[in-house]
Amino acid sequence: MLTKLDNTIKYGKQREGFGIQILYPGLIRPELDDSGFSSIGRIDHARITPGTIIPMHPHKNDEILTYLRSGNVKHLDSEGYTGIISNQRLMMMNAGADFYHEEKVLEEGGVLEGLQIFIRPETADLPPMVQFSELSDTYSVNRWRKMAGKGNDYPLQIRSNTWLLDLRLEKGEAIVLPEAPSERCAFLFYVFEGKVKVNETMDLSTGESVLIEMESPIFQAVETSDVVLFITQTNAAHFDGGMYSGNLHR
Repeated sequence: MLTKLDNTIKYGKQREGFGIQILYPGLIRPELDDSGFSSIGRIDHARITPGTIIPMHPHKNDEILTYLRSGNVKHLDSEGYTGIISNQRLMMMNAGADFYHEEKVLEEGGVLEGLQIFIRPETADLPPMVQFSELSDTYSVNRWRKMAGKGNDYPLQIRSNTWLLDLRLEKGEAIVLPEAPSERCAFLFYVFEGKVKVNETMDLSTGESVLIEMESPIFQAVETSDVVLFITQTNAAHFDGGMYSGNLHR
């Protein structure tokens, strides 16, 4: 089954130089009564002007990947970590029981555009931790790249059966899904920027995605496109009471 999630189901927030489009992927399936889909809780597509400060604030029971395509951010948190996040340096905040952080968008990086991805942990109140990962190249051209997930072959660890990959698909090139890391997996193919055709019957543009269950579609780039892929094991345990990844219907 292929289910398109277009931009009409997103929630927009704009405050001065801070703008986000929020996707709750489960809203496409109202019969499930869950704003998330399995362990995928929420996806924020952000565009933030340089000089913006997001002051110290809490997170709880969320596994949070910061994925930037432009802009530089100075990070500070309650675990004592500080550093710069960029399009070549990923950050995973495993918030667990109690966690605070602050972010400042630096002038020298230009306008920030990226995703803040909220994944549901397997269980509540895990110990908080922070992870960073350096990318050897800004883009992974025409090839799936593992970013975060459960297992030693993923540079950043997620504490649930969830896996995140990305790629840049050049115009005219086609690709299929990677092999599922486990049984009973569903895929969410998110177009960060660009235009992609699915099975020659569905068109996806910037910010749109498709939920894929029990199918093996072919994706072809109408124009060079940046894509993020989410994989979740739908029958695995996850906690849906996180501060941001939690179910809005609870």
